[in-house]
Amino acid sequence: MRVEQNDHRELVPCGSHGLNAEDMYVAMVSRDRRFEGQFVVGVTTTGIYCRPGCPARTPRRSSVRFFACPAAAQAYGLRPCLRCRPDASPGTPAALGTPATVTRALRLIDEGALDEAGIDALADRLGVTARHLRRLFDQHLGAAPIAVARTKRAHFARKLLEETALPMTEVAHASGFSSLRRFNDAVRAAFRATPSDLRRRGARPGADAARAEVVLRLPYRAPLAYDDLLGFLRRRAIPGVERVDTESYARTIEVAGRAARIEVRRGAEDGHLRLSAWGVAGADLFTMVTRVRRLFDLDADPLLIDTHLARDRRLAPSVRARPGLRVPGAWDGFEIAVRAILGQQVSVPGATTLAGRLVARFGLSVPDATDALTHLFPTPHALADADIASIGLPQARAAAILGLARATADGQRPLEPGRGPVELAGIGPWTAAYVAMRGGRDPDAFPAGDLVLRRALAAEGQPPPPERAVLLLSEPWRPWRAYAAMHLWSLGAAR
Repeated sequence: MRVEQNDHRELVPCGSHGLNAEDMYVAMVSRDRRFEGQFVVGVTTTGIYCRPGCPARTPRRSSVRFFACPAAAQAYGLRPCLRCRPDASPGTPAALGTPATVTRALRLIDEGALDEAGIDALADRLGVTARHLRRLFDQHLGAAPIAVARTKRAHFARKLLEETALPMTEVAHASGFSSLRRFNDAVRAAFRATPSDLRRRGARPGADAARAEVVLRLPYRAPLAYDDLLGFLRRRAIPGVERVDTESYARTIEVAGRAARIEVRRGAEDGHLRLSAWGVAGADLFTMVTRVRRLFDLDADPLLIDTHLARDRRLAPSVRARPGLRVPGAWDGFEIAVRAILGQQVSVPGATTLAGRLVARFGLSVPDATDALTHLFPTPHALADADIASIGLPQARAAAILGLARATADGQRPLEPGRGPVELAGIGPWTAAYVAMRGGRDPDAFPAGDLVLRRALAAEGQPPPPERAVLLLSEPWRPWRAYAAMHLWSLGAAR
């Protein structure tokens, strides 16, 4: 997304949203919550920034500045409003549609790339200079990479302080701070309050620091087609690793070499999901929350996406029937890539059966397993020398998984977003596009050769159009073709 600079620091998201500063002021005055997450509102007379739907008294236009994201507002010297909590709003879509370098950089920052290494190491990993990376962040987000990372850490610390009873030292560690001093300084700078103040404001009756379960709220922009999302995941649930019913999603995970478990279900109020975790240490909570948000595509802008896709007569009926349809992500990129290879040229139930056999044969058993969650998904190292064909898999697909496992175990990260074309045997266009959709979170990835998708586009009584024709048909859906694919799959039996 392009960002216009009205004065030396005011940042106005535009381009795909088509909003200028006056449009955003009208949206703020109307308190229309559909605009939440698209920008934040800074009030120079009070020194705070708010969501567009904040219930506080409306400031004069001359006192208002607009920013693409909370990090930009805080770099301007503003602190978040304690009434509307703009820092708890879902992630801004400001980076969607921007160059792949910025998108990939934000993903790596979410994964802690700046926690131990500096900007030079991050830039080197992205294949650009540190100076160019800073320029891209200033252009698209209005804040430096380190400011974005610091803001994310401070906001996550606030979330833990207000929603859990974790000790202060564990909150600091979980938020990526190397010492309590830096933690305290960052929280004071961001919120004009001490960590203890924030904990008292958010204290919840009955909170028990000794509880094994950690419960967190995951906000999102409504609408969310939750039932459709669970239905997609349920049909593809890996036996032993995942359990999905009509209300919740649960799975085993490995964090810091230990087995753990998570469960996601509807929140008690609209606008958020409820995440429960067992066996996850404080230091791993930030990464866990980031992964779950991607798995449920909670940072998407459904109003923008639905409006864009509804212009197409083929997609409009599904958009009306399924407002807020998301692209399910993946807990782990390697896991979803293996799942995609298992699904080549077989039905969804057939691929699920093969995945269950793979887990039972090569996955580690979970100690004290409960219900259907009995194993961890096999690691790349576990599959690098495994007899994968022994589960009843054709030799070609077994060889593809073997090659992928060895490349990943060697640290090559062959399917990491932004690394260019994949050159692995058995990874064709369909597999690469599917992995990009779910593992790489590419909103424009589109498996044009998918048979179910092609059938959905066929005229009544006509054979499925060829892949080239499907690609031409999909051009008006850019940059949201991954969501278009979800709508097309929802019209019939999904792959």
